Amino acid sequence: MADQTEKPKLGTRPPLGLKRTVETGKVKQSFSHGRSNTVVVEVKKRRILGRPGETPPAEAPAPEPVAEAPKPAPKPATPAAPAPRRLSEAEQISQRRADLEKMQREAEEDRLRLSQEARRREERTKVAQSEEERRRAEENRKAEEAAAEQARIAAEEEARRAAEAAAAPAPEASAPAQDEERTAPRRPAGGHAPPPRRPEPARPNRGRGDDQRHRGKLTVTRALSDEDESRARSLAALRRAREKEKRHHMETGPATKQVRDVVVPEAITVQELANRMAERGADLVKALFKMGSPVTLTQTIDQDTAELLVTEFGHRIKRVSESDIDIDTSEDVDAPETLRPRPPVVTIMGHVDHGKTSLLDAIRGASVQSGEAGGITQHIGAYQVALPDKSKITFLDTPGHEAFSDMRARGANVTDIVILVVAADDGLRPQTIEAINHTKAAGVPMIVAINKIDKPEAKPQKVREELLQHEIIVEDMGGDVQDVEVSATKKTNLDKLLEAIQLQSEILELKANPDRAAEGTVIEAKLDKGRGPLATVLVERGTLRVGDVFVAGASSGKVRALIDDHGRQVKEAGPSVPVEVLGLSAVPSAGDPFTVVENEGRAREVAAYRQGVLDRKRTTSAPVSLENMFANHASTVKEVPLVVKADVQGSVEAIVQALNRLGTDEVRVRVLHSGVGAITESDVTLASASGAPIIGFNVRPNAKAREVADRNKVEFRYYDVIYHLTDWVKGAMAGELGPEIIETVVGRARVQEVFPAGKKDKAAGLLVLEGVIRKGLNARLTREDVIVSKTTISSLRRFKDDVAEVVSGLECGVLLADTNDIKPGDSLEVFEVEERARTL
Repeated sequence: MADQTEKPKLGTRPPLGLKRTVETGKVKQSFSHGRSNTVVVEVKKRRILGRPGETPPAEAPAPEPVAEAPKPAPKPATPAAPAPRRLSEAEQISQRRADLEKMQREAEEDRLRLSQEARRREERTKVAQSEEERRRAEENRKAEEAAAEQARIAAEEEARRAAEAAAAPAPEASAPAQDEERTAPRRPAGGHAPPPRRPEPARPNRGRGDDQRHRGKLTVTRALSDEDESRARSLAALRRAREKEKRHHMETGPATKQVRDVVVPEAITVQELANRMAERGADLVKALFKMGSPVTLTQTIDQDTAELLVTEFGHRIKRVSESDIDIDTSEDVDAPETLRPRPPVVTIMGHVDHGKTSLLDAIRGASVQSGEAGGITQHIGAYQVALPDKSKITFLDTPGHEAFSDMRARGANVTDIVILVVAADDGLRPQTIEAINHTKAAGVPMIVAINKIDKPEAKPQKVREELLQHEIIVEDMGGDVQDVEVSATKKTNLDKLLEAIQLQSEILELKANPDRAAEGTVIEAKLDKGRGPLATVLVERGTLRVGDVFVAGASSGKVRALIDDHGRQVKEAGPSVPVEVLGLSAVPSAGDPFTVVENEGRAREVAAYRQGVLDRKRTTSAPVSLENMFANHASTVKEVPLVVKADVQGSVEAIVQALNRLGTDEVRVRVLHSGVGAITESDVTLASASGAPIIGFNVRPNAKAREVADRNKVEFRYYDVIYHLTDWVKGAMAGELGPEIIETVVGRARVQEVFPAGKKDKAAGLLVLEGVIRKGLNARLTREDVIVSKTTISSLRRFKDDVAEVVSGLECGVLLADTNDIKPGDSLEVFEVEERARTL
């Protein structure tokens, strides 16, 4: 019993028999600082099943497999061997220690081998990435061929067996015996049948991948083949593979840098250059800082600096100038064989109220003049008139008032023939002379229409004589300028005027190419509340169609609709046809070129470039020096702020120019904002912040703008005639200056003595030298020609009597208000102040 209760020694526990597959032992581990630990070690043996009567051979305990190390296939059972010799305790301990060292050594070798295999597998994966699809297709093809071959062999075997069964005699055995004989394996040539194999007992399933433990090393081909579909990679494994690939790329360096052709204009911002180079803007700023140019992303750099940056980042620069970006149609000349006759463009010019619109009204047969405010034309009107012979004439009606000189200049630049309308009862006026100068500058022929010949005071011959002063000689006086006497109200000689226009157009031989992209000029532009920005365009060559992409000045767009002068929608407009275009992104300026381009990208590029040029012109100012900086601060010019809104762009420009001409050395108009369209809430907010009134020319504010204006006390001024607008602004400028102060000297005196008057005041004894000294007048006390104080005479006495005035040569005593700084010898100047209303 003592032996049973005694604690067994390390490693001396006897084995339980052949079925024992686990042996245990204890190993003492030593650590630093004298620490130790005892660990129980289990060694698993492999169990080999053999035939009955055979004894399994003794095997050394195999180490437990680590990771995915491939195992060799189990060896076939060997004949029974004699039982091993029983080992002593010391031998068993040394053997276990040797086995443990061997296990640790093999585990370390397996770990190194697995890491090497993983590295090699990773390298093979990189090499095989480009051939994965090809290999998979090849293996699929081979698998399909192997399956087809097996099916063919199976079919041939079945056919052969069927043939043998049909040729053999009927057997006496039963059907089960036939089946058993058919399924029995064939005997070898020696005639002895092999002994029947005992079926192996089923092994227990030890886990998910236990059946694949002995399949060998996993390769890329096996991992991607269809035969190993059951091995699916998890998301974590895919993520690890991607991270490993990313680390590999980081180790091997970045990809090959793409070299770009960078288009650089004469001036470009740093951010725009970074976008064109596909680089980070911060990198460009850093590179410029290293070059000694600290800039920001929004700062503009020149072309030479941009070239340094482009070269620094390894790209190629492509310099472009303004002509490369902007559209230049001067060199685009149509071939003579492509030209077709076109209608003439006729501009009607003349002084205000000389009957230009009435004459056009009579030609068109419609009442146009009745819709003009005050009977004068405020816009450029474009109309096309069809003659009885089916020919057409395009008319441009320009305003005659002096404020619209720029609009008349644009009309002269786009016209073929100018009709100068002169009233027979009024003769040549300043705007008539200005129209003559515009016509000469444009180099276009002129036809003089002497209007209002139906009036009794009409003198057509006097008009012809006055034209001689400006080198215009009519045909009746031996010149080459046609003149026609007409009456717009009576419709007299209108046919002669049309004949003169046709004759002049035949002489000019007007032609254009209609089969090309349209080009023209913006005659007028406005902002419509329902339809957005609109532009009246006169097509000069080509054909404008709905859907065309165009550029008009600094705005671009796509033609959504075309409306003719009668308000009808049309699909296209040929040369010399005026149409209203819908589809602009912004309101262009009157006189801007209108060009159809190939695509929207090109349109936006040209529009952005032109807008940048306008912005630079508006924001660029002369360099400020110390002298003119102080001069600007010292200037006392007063400003009248205004916000101007009108219905069309031409009226806005004319109003702004007229207001700028009203300025003087003392006061001037400052237009805070001018635009086209109704008065909006933003306009009211701007006017409220600066205390400026809002001038509406043929426009009105919306409901929200009126509400904000009532709350902020903003003044609205509505006009439809430019005369009334300028008159009111003149009055406002005069009011800003205030009344004019005029001083008139009444008399002068010298202080003889100073006397005390009361507790604090002092009285001065005066000798009147000039004029009169009156009580209550303004006075100026000077000492050695330096003004000491400005005051008033509050008390005037002569010999203790209060008097109203003292004349020259007499003495008196005065008491000056608000001053006691009086000394003998000072001079006193008495003056009257008069206020007069200021006029401009």
